[in-house]
Amino acid sequence: MPVNHPLLNRPVIGPRTETLGMHRLLPMAFERRDMTALWQHTIQRIEADVGDAAAMIDLSMMLYCHFRADEARALLDQAVALQRNFCIVHGDGSGLKVLAFVTPGDFMANTPVDFLLNGSDAVLWLRYVDADTADLDGLPEHDVALLAIGEATEHRAVLARMAELLPTLGGPVMNADPRRIAGLTRDDVSASLAAEASLCVPPTTKVDRAVLESIGSGATELADHVASLAFPIIVRPLGTHAGGGLDRLDSPDAALAYLATDESAKFFIAPFIDYRGNDGLFSKQRVVFIGGKAFPSHLALSDHWIVHYLSAGMAENADKRAVEAAWMEHFDTDFAHRHAAAFAALNRRIGLDYFGIDCAELPDGRLLIFEVDVAMLVHDMDDGETFPYKKVAMQKLFDAFVTYAGALRGVGYECAA
Repeated sequence: MPVNHPLLNRPVIGPRTETLGMHRLLPMAFERRDMTALWQHTIQRIEADVGDAAAMIDLSMMLYCHFRADEARALLDQAVALQRNFCIVHGDGSGLKVLAFVTPGDFMANTPVDFLLNGSDAVLWLRYVDADTADLDGLPEHDVALLAIGEATEHRAVLARMAELLPTLGGPVMNADPRRIAGLTRDDVSASLAAEASLCVPPTTKVDRAVLESIGSGATELADHVASLAFPIIVRPLGTHAGGGLDRLDSPDAALAYLATDESAKFFIAPFIDYRGNDGLFSKQRVVFIGGKAFPSHLALSDHWIVHYLSAGMAENADKRAVEAAWMEHFDTDFAHRHAAAFAALNRRIGLDYFGIDCAELPDGRLLIFEVDVAMLVHDMDDGETFPYKKVAMQKLFDAFVTYAGALRGVGYECAA
């Protein structure tokens, strides 16, 4: 019985090389569309050819979409063991050829290059690398390369390896210095931006579990470990993103209660900053920098200090959407204009072609920085009828990425000192 699915009725470069890509599969899961036919067809491909690594990549992504992370990663590792190069075709594939160096992981492990190429005719080549990668031989033909691996504890070794290998690569490379990406830890970012008057980056300290246990039991004081730090504080395990394990502790007793829910060995702690606006809501903005220019990605308003776009009720509240729409429409002349000094400081200190920030405005005019990363999820999956303004803003961002990458053709590799 033939399988009928729109994603299957399209020409491909080669079934063992080309994958469907995150920009096709993740929206299906986001919109809760039926993936049964595609799932069955992909499994049939693997059953018919156990060496079909591209099908394994697609199935792995579908598993990630359904929160089956362990199975997804195991299958992804099998695929990468078979081959290292995979491609994703946008449009008719006649445009820019982008090579992204990525490492195995979920949707937040690497820069979302697949989404950034939406609306183009680009061909995206993914080259999987890890700490044991011996060389960069056998790379597919490309116009520009990008080091797309995000900062993470488990990525330190592969970033160190890429710092050795990238200088052997000819041609233009975006985010060419792995050391700068590795330096995007929360404590390193807070230290590097501490002297910038236009920014508020709460000093962040790495502590062992034993420190929180000592504080919680009353054996030591918070200030014994971090001078001048007082409750309330925020705490999160090392290596987490998107609010994973994040909490506010108002007292030593709260530290013990928190540890009872989290078995991590190391944590980041920082002072809690109340960034509520005059409307009583917490507003968090995601901004993306491409070649030094800032672009709006999203704004979310919430009653809670931990702001997540999906749980903030943006789709259900027209007033909140109106705020986001105005922010996006007037971004260049309003938000970016007000925070020009902050944006300049970020570009100067971070020193990457592409990166994103999560931030908020403080009453004193400073920009409060929550996180800096190259792997923040940037997408256009939100419903076009509910969020008509977002499609326009995101396509502007995507077009800027393609334009910037295209302009680098012919520019040589340079690793910052």
